[in-house]
Amino acid sequence: MITLMDDTLASLMDGPRAHGAFLLESVLHPPWGLRIEDEAPLSMVTMVSGEAWVLRDSEEPVLLREQDVAVLRGASPYTIADTPHTPPHTVIRPGQVCTNVSGESMAGDISPGTRRWGKQPDDGSAVMLSGTYQQRTEIGMRLLAALPPVLVHTPTEDDVALVRLLSGEMGLNRPGQELVLDRILDLLLVKIVRSWLSSSESETPQWCLAQSDPVVGAALRLMHKNPELGWTVARLAERTGVSRATFARKFTTLVGESPMNYLTSRRLSCGADLLMEPNSTLSAVARRVGYSSPFAFSAAFKRERGVSPLEHRRRTLGVTVGSLTAAE
Repeated sequence: MITLMDDTLASLMDGPRAHGAFLLESVLHPPWGLRIEDEAPLSMVTMVSGEAWVLRDSEEPVLLREQDVAVLRGASPYTIADTPHTPPHTVIRPGQVCTNVSGESMAGDISPGTRRWGKQPDDGSAVMLSGTYQQRTEIGMRLLAALPPVLVHTPTEDDVALVRLLSGEMGLNRPGQELVLDRILDLLLVKIVRSWLSSSESETPQWCLAQSDPVVGAALRLMHKNPELGWTVARLAERTGVSRATFARKFTTLVGESPMNYLTSRRLSCGADLLMEPNSTLSAVARRVGYSSPFAFSAAFKRERGVSPLEHRRRTLGVTVGSLTAAE
C-alpha cells in the first residue's frame, strides 16, 4: 500500500478546489436519462437512492449502486440513465443550462430558491446528487489525469455522512452557504482520491509513487512549496543530502523526467492558475513562479503550451487580450 505524505497530497490536490461549484439534487422518475454535455473538467455524482448507469461513448456502461460516488473526469459528453438502454430525455449544456433533447429550456423544473430539480420522490424514483467543478485548474490536474475516466467509489460510513451533510446544506439558505458547500465537496473528493491512491486496484503513476521516496519526495515538496526559488539540480541535491549525479539519476528514474523539466512544468501550471485570478498581471505572475521578467515567463509558456499567457487567459475567461495588456 502506498501512503503519501499529507502535505504532498495537499499540494497535488490544491488546484481542483471548488469555487462556486454547481450542486444539484435531482429527483428522477423512470424511465429517465440525462445527457451531460456541460464540458466540465471534473464532476462527482452519488446516488442517494436508487441506481444508475454511466455511459461514455464507445465505452462499457458503468453501474452506480445506491450510495456509490462516481468521479467523472474530462469534458467528453456522457449519459446517466436508469438503464443502459434508456435514451436521454434531458441535456445538460455548458453553464449548466438544462434543456430537453429539442433544445427547449427546462429551468422551470428547478425549485425556486433551492438546489433541487424534479418532482417529489416516490417509491420508484431515484435521487441523484451531483457536484460540478466548473473551472479547469492546472495544479492538481496532473494527479486527477491519472484517474480513470469514471472512478466508482464504494463509500465508507464517513463518506456517507459527508454526502448527507452536503445534501442537508443544499436545502439551506444561510450566509456563506456557497463556501460551506464548496469545502464539503472538496473534502469528499480528496477522500475518494486518497482512497484510490491507497488501493491495490489503482494504476498509480510512476511520478506519484516517487512522493514516498525520502530523496525525491523531499525535492518534490521543496519545488511544490516554493516554485519561485532559484532551484538547480545542485541545490536540490544539497537540500536532500545526496550528490548531484545521484539526485539527477534517481529523480529521472522515479519521476520519468529530469528535475528541471518537472520544475518548468510545475511553474507553468502554477502560472496558468494565477492568470485566472482577478487583476493579476504578467509581471506579478512571473515573479511568483520564479521567472525574472514577464518576457521570460511568456516565452517559456508559449514554448511549452503553444499559446501566450494572455491568449490562454482569454480562452479560459473570455477576456480580451487588449484589456489585459493595458493592465500591465
